[in-house]
Amino acid sequence: MSFHSKFLYHALTLLGFVLFVSCNGKARVDLIVHHAKIYTVDSAFSMAEAMAVKGGKIVALGKNDDILSRYEAGETRDAQGKAVFPGFIDAHAHFVGYGMSLLQVNLEGTNSWEECIGRIREFVTKKNIPAGAWIQGRGWDQNDWAVKEFPNKDLLDKHFPANPIVLVRIDGHALIANQQAMELAGIKPGQQIEGGTVETKEGKLTGIFIDNAEDLVFKVVPGETPEKYRKGLSEAEANCFAVGLTTIVDCGLSRYAVEAIDSLQKKGVLKMRLNILLSDDSLNYAHYLKAGPYKTDRLNVNGFKLYADGALGSRGACLLKPYSDKPGWQGFLLKDRKYFEQILPEIYKTKFQACTHAIGDSGNRMILEVYAKILGGKNDRRWRVEHAQVVNEADFKLFYEYSIIPSVQPTHATSDMYWAGQRLGPEREKGAYAYKRLLQQNNWIPLGTDFPVEDISPFKTFFAAVARQDAKGYPEKGYQPENALSREETLKGMTIWAAKGSFEEKEKGSLEPGKFADFILLDTDIMTCPVNEVLKTKVLATYVNGEKVYGKR
Repeated sequence: MSFHSKFLYHALTLLGFVLFVSCNGKARVDLIVHHAKIYTVDSAFSMAEAMAVKGGKIVALGKNDDILSRYEAGETRDAQGKAVFPGFIDAHAHFVGYGMSLLQVNLEGTNSWEECIGRIREFVTKKNIPAGAWIQGRGWDQNDWAVKEFPNKDLLDKHFPANPIVLVRIDGHALIANQQAMELAGIKPGQQIEGGTVETKEGKLTGIFIDNAEDLVFKVVPGETPEKYRKGLSEAEANCFAVGLTTIVDCGLSRYAVEAIDSLQKKGVLKMRLNILLSDDSLNYAHYLKAGPYKTDRLNVNGFKLYADGALGSRGACLLKPYSDKPGWQGFLLKDRKYFEQILPEIYKTKFQACTHAIGDSGNRMILEVYAKILGGKNDRRWRVEHAQVVNEADFKLFYEYSIIPSVQPTHATSDMYWAGQRLGPEREKGAYAYKRLLQQNNWIPLGTDFPVEDISPFKTFFAAVARQDAKGYPEKGYQPENALSREETLKGMTIWAAKGSFEEKEKGSLEPGKFADFILLDTDIMTCPVNEVLKTKVLATYVNGEKVYGKR
């Protein structure tokens, strides 16, 4: 290095030091949060009072006097004793699906099929939907109706004869289409498809399509556009920031959707951090198995989402013995065992995770056995079973023996508890929604919501995991209370363990120096308040990368 080069180097170093350290000896940072009750969720589950942030990352944590004497910032925030937590991470959701649903008819919370028809009529009028245009909706659940049976298409055909209509059930594992939509798809009575059902009664199509049969209709539904992605995902992001979510694992996306997200993030339109599990299809495999995982600060494409079976609510979950409320019916696998035995070894050759949806005890057993054969014993591949909803007594040990990670959603338990026993019977129900027992297999468990199947609120996740009750406090002692999680376990499941579930525990999930400054300020300390107050909690502010993305001063 020449004399002039050395001089320039040292001059720039000195200038950087001068810029970092103020005239009074304090180091300059971008943000200081002080007089807070900070749950760091580090390995010691330690507490702090203040935190300094620079360049989107945490610089230091400590006592108020320590941080305020060592640092000065362009922005300071007096938390006034309020609780600060790492930003919540939803370990299993459908962010893109949720965003797109915000542009469709919302059928959640309906009490009858007739109410669904009323909402569609309101939507058509409000949006001025022309004849011939597609109408899409999501969220109906026949289990919430007085008549707990699948609807049929007759009312759709009567009220909307000129518009093709597709309405997806709350869990995404069934839909109803009208005659117009089925004609465009060329669907006829008697069609069959592996891993799905095209429902008919007296030789006529009812409009109900379950699991893989949905693809027969979706193949003619218009695809998403860049403008739809921008509009829907921006609205979804705003809603998620408002409830304290800073990272979401989106389960089952196409390459097109991933590239649309990446573009929006690079333009600064989308600030939510997203981990992507790619959908189980040939186009994704052809590209990503060769290209490998893709990662930026806000996007991590690192896994594949497969499906073993369907959902319990639509009786598509695959059970070892028949449903207690439908003799002779055991549900079905969406693909046979040979398929998983062929594709999972190909994923194993790469750095991608395999994450497989399994609801019924037969679906879970099949996936656990196939995983076990490939993984061979204890490991750190972090292959996941998404939901792990109904597990046979003999199969829990497989999670431990092969380091298989159950990824669960506590609100499923409190949503399904009203009818799960009818589907499963009392003995089989004991192995359902068994979150404590699943936690004990590997001593960590990532938690999510599965929104929009459930509500986006992490506070509902927290309450369901700890109290095992609905919002009205039912049942009084909790649903299968032996499987409740402690508050500390639940918080870890929504932060550091959720990060670990995607190999990101070194950069997020806890508030420690060097990690992303993703954190939230709450009006209630959910770790100490009466548990029934958790659902009333409000987010005062949400920060991502040290930037406030929600809340007021």
